[in-house]
Amino acid sequence: MNFDDFLKLGSKIKNIPLPAEASQLKMSPPFRKELQALHQAKMEFARQAGVMALFYPDLSGQTHLVLILRKTYKGVHSAQIGFPGGKLEPDDDSLQAAAVRETNEEVGVPEHIIQVWRELTQVYIPPSNFFVTPFLGIVNETPRLSKQDEEVEAIIEVPFSEFINERNVVSKVVTTSYSVKTEVPAFSLQGHVVWGATAMMLSEVKDLLKAASYP
Repeated sequence: MNFDDFLKLGSKIKNIPLPAEASQLKMSPPFRKELQALHQAKMEFARQAGVMALFYPDLSGQTHLVLILRKTYKGVHSAQIGFPGGKLEPDDDSLQAAAVRETNEEVGVPEHIIQVWRELTQVYIPPSNFFVTPFLGIVNETPRLSKQDEEVEAIIEVPFSEFINERNVVSKVVTTSYSVKTEVPAFSLQGHVVWGATAMMLSEVKDLLKAASYP
């Protein structure tokens, strides 16, 4: 999609109802409900994080979405695909501020050029005990993306046409953070398998964009 056409969706996106859990559940792993029930007591003390679904024009004016491949480390999100973003820090005024700050830190987009269109539906992540709130945002220019070497293995630029294509919703066998192999719904984007909480949030983003494009 041409970015000028994408910008025309902004006013609709800000005003239509969120697809929320109905959309997220399409991409929910089969074990999620059971896992969430096991963590019910911990949820009261869950930490908060904000992430950014950031859209921008490439040099030819076509709309793209940025994702990141996280570094391999001893943690539950090692080597996974996600949005730029991170935990709420004491100096952050809000979860939105955390998402914008972390987007700058992780992929190099200056904070002042990020426009946040809307807060989306939060997702609880049992393995790390986080409530993650996604935000849909844009930049009006082609950003010079640069990765934070300490945390980001690679920056993944996804064309809007690829993201919105239903053929890229697939089923894959993955190894969970509990070392169990299971089949899950996923997005296949730029040669990467995107599943779990990120896929759930992407599903809401996609359904919201489709609702704004085809009312």
